[in-house]
Amino acid sequence: MQFLVHLKFRAAALCAVSALLMVPHLSTLASNKAPVKTSEKASDKAASKPSEPAGDRIISDMQAAFKRGDRKQLTALLSKARGHILEPWAAYWELSSRLDVASTDEVQAFLNRYAGTYQEDRLRNDWLLVLGRRRDWAAFMPEHAKFRMGDDRQVRCYALLAQRNSSHAAAVEDLWLSQKEADDACAAAAEHMLQAGALKPHTAWLRARLGFENDRPRIATQAVGLLNPDWVPSVNAIYSNPVRFLDDKITALRPKTKELVTLALIRLAVTDTTAAMDELNKLRWRTQLSTEERSWIAGVIGKRLAMRLQDGALNQFAHGKDEHMHAEHLLWKVRAALKAGVWTEALNALQALPDPLRQDPTWVYWRARALQAIPGKPEAAAEAKVLLESIASHKGFYEQLALEELGKSIVLPAKPEPLTATEQEAARQNPGLKRALYAIQNGLRSEGVREWNYQVNLHVPGGLSDRELLAAAQLACDQQVWDRCINTSDRTKSLVDMEQRFPMPFKQAVLDRARKIDLDPAYVYGLIRQESRFVMDAQSSVGASGLMQVMPATARWTAKRIGLTDFKPHQITDRDTNIAIGSGYLKLVLDNFDGSLPMAAAAYNAGPSRPRAWRGQDGAPNIEAAIWAENIPFNETRDYVKKVLANTTLYAALISGKPQSLKSRLGTVGPLRPGKSELAEVLP
Repeated sequence: MQFLVHLKFRAAALCAVSALLMVPHLSTLASNKAPVKTSEKASDKAASKPSEPAGDRIISDMQAAFKRGDRKQLTALLSKARGHILEPWAAYWELSSRLDVASTDEVQAFLNRYAGTYQEDRLRNDWLLVLGRRRDWAAFMPEHAKFRMGDDRQVRCYALLAQRNSSHAAAVEDLWLSQKEADDACAAAAEHMLQAGALKPHTAWLRARLGFENDRPRIATQAVGLLNPDWVPSVNAIYSNPVRFLDDKITALRPKTKELVTLALIRLAVTDTTAAMDELNKLRWRTQLSTEERSWIAGVIGKRLAMRLQDGALNQFAHGKDEHMHAEHLLWKVRAALKAGVWTEALNALQALPDPLRQDPTWVYWRARALQAIPGKPEAAAEAKVLLESIASHKGFYEQLALEELGKSIVLPAKPEPLTATEQEAARQNPGLKRALYAIQNGLRSEGVREWNYQVNLHVPGGLSDRELLAAAQLACDQQVWDRCINTSDRTKSLVDMEQRFPMPFKQAVLDRARKIDLDPAYVYGLIRQESRFVMDAQSSVGASGLMQVMPATARWTAKRIGLTDFKPHQITDRDTNIAIGSGYLKLVLDNFDGSLPMAAAAYNAGPSRPRAWRGQDGAPNIEAAIWAENIPFNETRDYVKKVLANTTLYAALISGKPQSLKSRLGTVGPLRPGKSELAEVLP
C-alpha cells in the first residue's frame, strides 16, 4: 500500500530523530563532527516509549518559555529534551525563537535532522519568511522547492516576487487583495508588478478601498503609498475626517482625486451610512465619479444596511451595477433580496458572482431556488433541477436542503467495509500521528492538532486515501481524541463512516439528561459537536468552558434556574454538570423562542438579545428559517446555526435509524407573538 510506504519513510525519519543526541545549540550539528547514534532498536524504543514525568515537565517548561520569548531558558533546556517523543517540538521552539539571528548552517542542520516531520516543514515556512524579508532569493528558491505545506500566502507572494515574472500578475493580485493585513510579502510583489506595468494602479486603489471598508487604514496607506508616498497624508486625513475632505472637493476632479473621493465616501459609509447615502446622491458625485466608482460605494452602503437587516438595503444596491461590485457586496445583495422575496434581484446578483463562489453549495442552492421562482419558464426549472442534483447529499446544510427540494429524504450513506488489522496498525505506527496524540494528551493541544492536521493533509507524496484517513480517524476515536476523529473522518471523499464523523461519546449521560427535560438529544449532540468537538476541557477566548461551552455568568444563572443550588464555578468542566447546565440553558432558550431550533442555536452562540432583534419587528412577515439564517449579520453565528441544524438532522438519523427532514426542523421565523416574553430580558 502506498500509505505503508509513506509510513516507512516517516518511521525512518523518527528513528533518526530519536537516535541523535540533542545539544544546546544546533550549530554543533553543522560542524564536521558526525553526531553520535544509538542502535536502531534503542531508537525505536525511545520513539515509542512514553517519557518519564520529568521529561514531560521539560517539554512543558520549554513550551512556556517559547510563548514568553525566553530564548535563554529554551537554550538551557534543549539538551534535556533529547530522546523525548516531543523532541522535534523542543528543537523547533529553541531555533524558531532565535531564527532571525540563526546561521544558515544551523537551519540546515535542523532541517536535515528532522527531515520528513511537521517541524521540519514548519521551520522551513518560518525560514522562508525570514529569507523573503531579506530578499535573499538565492537561498529562498532552493528551500521553497522543498516546501510541502505551500499554504502560507506570504511565502507564495515572496516566491512570485523572487521569480520577477510579469505573467504572474493575476496571481499576485488575487493574493494581495485577499490578504487581511498589510504584510510585506504581497505588498512587495504587488509593487514590483505595478512598477513593471503588469498591474494597473486601479488594483492598488481597490486594495485601499477594501482597507477602508474593513476599517484597516494601514492596508489603505500601504497600497496608496506604492503609487505615490506623497498621497499617504491625504489618505490618513480622509480616514480621520471624510466629511471635511468631501466638503473641500468642489471643483473638477482629477483621476487621483476621484479615487480619494471614493475612499472618503467609503469611509463615510462605514461611520455614518445615512450621510453617505445623501452624499452619493449629490449631483457633483453623480456626474464626476465613474459608474464603477459609484457602484462600489453603493455596494458598501447596501452591504452596511443589509447587515443591519434594514429594508432599504436593496434600494441602495440598485444605485450600482452588479458587475462593478465586490463579491462581498454581491453576497449581501443576494441575502437582502432573499429576505425581501425579490428573486429576480437575487438571481442577477448570483449570476454576477466570481466563478469559485458560484460553485459554492450555498449559492448553487439559492441560484436553483431563484430559477424555480421564475414563472412559466420550463428551461429555468430544468436548470434548477440540474443545479440541485449537483450538490444534493447528506453532507451539509444546503446539500441536505437540495435533497429535500428534489423530493428526497435525508438518509445515511452505507457504512464502509471494516478496517483491516493491517490498516489500523499502519495508522498506529505513523510517527507523526503518534507524536500528535502524545502532545494532545499531555497538554500541548495546539501543537498536537497542528501536527495531526499536517499528517492527514496532502503533505506526503500522493496524499492519503479514504481508507487511510478512516484508519487515522479511528485511531483518534479509540484514544477519545474526538476532535481529530471528526476532523479526519470529515476529509474522506467517497467512503463515509457516519459513526466516526458524528460520534456520540457520553451517550447515556446525554440521552438521559435530554429526555429528562424533553429536549431532542440529536439537537444536544448537534450543538456539542459544533461547540467543542467533545473536548472536555475546551476553553474559548471569551471564557466559555466545557463540552457545551457555557459562559460563567450563564452557568451561575442557569444552575439556579434548574435547581443546582450547590453549583461551584470550577464544576463547569465536569462532564455531567456541563451537560446538565448547557442542555438546561438550551431548553430554556428554545422554549422562549417558541421552539425554533435555528433561533435557539443563534441565541446559544450570540446571546438571546441578538436573535430577538434579528427576528424582525411587529408586522413583518414570517420568512423561511433558511433565509433568516443566511441573513444573520455575524459570520460565526450564521455558520454556527447552519452547522448545528445539519448536525442535528444527521444525529437524528443515527439515533433513530430513520430518514430525516432538515426543512421540518427549520420552519419559519418572524416577529415575537403578542404577549410572549423573552429570555433575553432576564438573562444576565
